[in-house]
Amino acid sequence: MDAGTQRLTVDGRELELLWIPGAREDAPALVFLHEGLGSVQLWKDLPQQLVEATGAGALVYSRYGNGFSAVLQEPRDPRYMHHEALVVLPELLERVGLREPVLIGHSDGASIAVVHGAEHPVSGLALEAPHVFAEELSLRSIAAIREPYANGGLRERMARYHTDVDKTFYGWNDVWLSPAFRDWNIERYAARIIAPMLLVQGASDEYGTRAQLEAIRRASLGAVDELLLSNCGHAPHRDRPELALPALAAFVRACLSRRSLSAAGR
Repeated sequence: MDAGTQRLTVDGRELELLWIPGAREDAPALVFLHEGLGSVQLWKDLPQQLVEATGAGALVYSRYGNGFSAVLQEPRDPRYMHHEALVVLPELLERVGLREPVLIGHSDGASIAVVHGAEHPVSGLALEAPHVFAEELSLRSIAAIREPYANGGLRERMARYHTDVDKTFYGWNDVWLSPAFRDWNIERYAARIIAPMLLVQGASDEYGTRAQLEAIRRASLGAVDELLLSNCGHAPHRDRPELALPALAAFVRACLSRRSLSAAGR
């Protein structure tokens, strides 16, 4: 894959991709799965920092309806994260030739990683602020953000990162607040994951509590490490980079070492 930004049609939608090559060409790649209102650009420097810290290459992409990928054309379905995990991501990985990646997921992206990791081989999952069930705190905070988006400066700030910011925002916000979403639950997928996981949560996360991490730990068949960060909200890599980045890098390096040992024993 060529380094830099490119576009690729996956599942009938054009997506923006960023490939950052790593020093270790034989290592599993990192695949970054952004939050519900995220995009390639909103990861900022984290992908490059992890590439430099681990030697693994990184694939970063904006999902359909986000960033500068194809604009959302319909209301999101409550199973939109399932579709991303089970249809879009497998096709994307096949198209670009990546196998058994380490998934780096944040919020919605962490949920997508859980579903994908239950059904497809991965080398590890680093999950920031994951959701595996619809929590009342999450729904209250998602409802509360509508006002600053409509009448504050949030819309203007977001518009720099999305082709159609209203469709991005309301596509995400409306589906989470829909009656059908109250029953959303992916704990059964966590119960089928055998790959190692790192769970990172801010103690002051306004969109979820430690109950999400506890549900994953109870269900998982593999090794699970937790990092709960004080003075930290919904985005540990932005709020506490001095703690989140070393933890993510150490986890990735451990995944790469485990994969190398496994390959050597074949």
